[in-house]
Amino acid sequence: MSDFFLELFSEEIPSSLQKNLREDLLESFNKLFDEKFISFKKSSSYSTPNRLIIVFEGLQKKIIFKSEEIKGPNIEAPEVALEGFIRSNNISKKDLFKKKIDKGQFYFFKTKSKKLNTHDLLEEFVPLVLQKIQWKKSMKWGEFDLNWGRPLKSILAVFNKTKLTFDFHHLASSNATFIDKEYEEKKKIFNDFKEYSNFFKKLNIVIDHEKRKNLIERKLNEITNKKNIKIESNPKLLDEVVGLTDQPNVILCQFDRKFLNIPKEILIITMQHHQKYFPTFDKKGNITNEFLVVTNKKDTKGFIKLGNERVVEARLSDAEFFWKKDKSQNLVKRVSKLKSMNYFKGLGTYFDKVQRMRKLGGMLSDELLISKEKVELSASICKVDLVSELVGEFPELQGIMGSYFADAQGFEKEISLAISEQYLPTGFNSKVPKKPYSIALSLADKIDTLVGFFGINQKPTSSKDPFALRRLALGIIKTIVENKKDFKIRDLISYSSSLYLDQGFEFKNEFLQKELSDFLMDRLKFYMKEEKIRHDIIQASTNSFNLDQSVVIFGKAKTLNKIIDKPDGIDLISSYKRASNILDSELKGHKLDISNTTDPGIFKTELEKNLFKKIKELRKYFQSINRDENFEQSLTNLAESKKVVFDFFDNVIVNEKDLAIKKNRLELIQMLCKTFDYYVNFSLINSHQ
Repeated sequence: MSDFFLELFSEEIPSSLQKNLREDLLESFNKLFDEKFISFKKSSSYSTPNRLIIVFEGLQKKIIFKSEEIKGPNIEAPEVALEGFIRSNNISKKDLFKKKIDKGQFYFFKTKSKKLNTHDLLEEFVPLVLQKIQWKKSMKWGEFDLNWGRPLKSILAVFNKTKLTFDFHHLASSNATFIDKEYEEKKKIFNDFKEYSNFFKKLNIVIDHEKRKNLIERKLNEITNKKNIKIESNPKLLDEVVGLTDQPNVILCQFDRKFLNIPKEILIITMQHHQKYFPTFDKKGNITNEFLVVTNKKDTKGFIKLGNERVVEARLSDAEFFWKKDKSQNLVKRVSKLKSMNYFKGLGTYFDKVQRMRKLGGMLSDELLISKEKVELSASICKVDLVSELVGEFPELQGIMGSYFADAQGFEKEISLAISEQYLPTGFNSKVPKKPYSIALSLADKIDTLVGFFGINQKPTSSKDPFALRRLALGIIKTIVENKKDFKIRDLISYSSSLYLDQGFEFKNEFLQKELSDFLMDRLKFYMKEEKIRHDIIQASTNSFNLDQSVVIFGKAKTLNKIIDKPDGIDLISSYKRASNILDSELKGHKLDISNTTDPGIFKTELEKNLFKKIKELRKYFQSINRDENFEQSLTNLAESKKVVFDFFDNVIVNEKDLAIKKNRLELIQMLCKTFDYYVNFSLINSHQ
């Protein structure tokens, strides 16, 4: 058994590309060895900013293919079939022999046993595997025709302590690599991964990205515990700094305390997004003037600390200047500046958008029972921060800065909060706006966007959604469902569409209303699926109610999903299925014209009367419900009907010879099924999942 070791040394690979490349390359080699019947004990992949490494341990040195008999056509088959068999297996007629098996007499040929050297196979296939690598972003450089993430400088390839020799574009493989990534002068020969790993370990270079991650986390924790501060969990930033370093070290830096007077979001975005630093917070959650930097070397002389502090000082000085300037400029007076900022081709400017949002917000205010004037005011000024220099410098802060500006200029807290939450929720796990003015502004913004883009046929396709319309639609669904507040969504879509037309915009999509309603319903189904609700329950609830009843759809489905496999759930499903199965079997193929009512005057048994009484009780309950249905109670009531239902079916013959009685009993059963369907369409629920 031998080891295969491959290192690809290149210019620095962006952290975001490393993970996919590691996984794709390892998967490609796993697939190759599987196809070639090469067994191995263990496989792994690692990356540093400059090095991508693949290791397979315990590979076979040789692959032995035993001889086997290959079955051909029947001896009575046409000659053309035999010729095709000979040609496809690259043999001659003299290699064939006849053999009788259970199905008759057939032509066979015997393959020769052969041995294949794994070394030779790797030399042939490694460049082919490398050629198939798909980068999210790749480049060409110099006069070379290789597409790679960053300029590839060398390929180290070793099997069984022996170098593999092959060409890959302008590069020839070897058993050596650069040991100094900065100067690329010295090269060293390595015969296996163990030798390679030990050598770099002595240089304090950590090849294994997982070990680097653990090391960085440990050092971050050591400093925060010692200083009695904390950092927010940020897996994305942590993975990024892991990919930017191979000799990680963590240092504590500071900026001038005066910058704590500017909004904390500016400080956080400057450090996290722009500089890849970790901002720190005190035990009360207030941001401090200290931050943590993951460096690639030990800072023995303090120059790295000083350099990073100077960079932050410069950026925060600019931010402070913009903050003081922007917050003093009157928001209402600056609304007209939105006329010069295009929203989207065919949908006007941001000024046009806020005018539409004002009116949509007004319609929403009626349903939320809040001040129409306040909603219209918040809509008018909610996009003004887009023309500020701060948002120009930090586009991630749109909405948030608008809120700060509104607060600084004395607008009511509800308006400031609505402006900051207008873009929420931003994803599946994002929080949703909970305050009425925030809900109104968030929904007005998203509905206006969806109606506009669907109107000009810029809809998502199965593979592309460049304007994140699925996320926006999910945001509407989450906001409605999590606030347990239904809106007349279809009316809002219609009104939003008319607002565009009033401004002189023309929509090419004549099916806008239906397509957007269906799109939102699909997002509701997606949301329910992510909430682990069974597919058949999703279908049953969405089939029973429309988009304007999203809260009801979700609530009924979630509650049913919770009890479906418990005694109550089993009871109510068995009651419904027993009734519906008998109804289906009796009506199938028979021309019985049954009505929606039954005649209690011709009941012959107490059991019929009991079932009729139970149905009337259930119907009275469902008809008394307005918007305050207790879904658990509804399901309990349905489940408790099991005894009466089963007593009826166990003791009453539905298929009576007297046609009038039979018809009356079938009508009774149909009434029962339709009563269950007041909750959801139970015919779409599977009795076994």
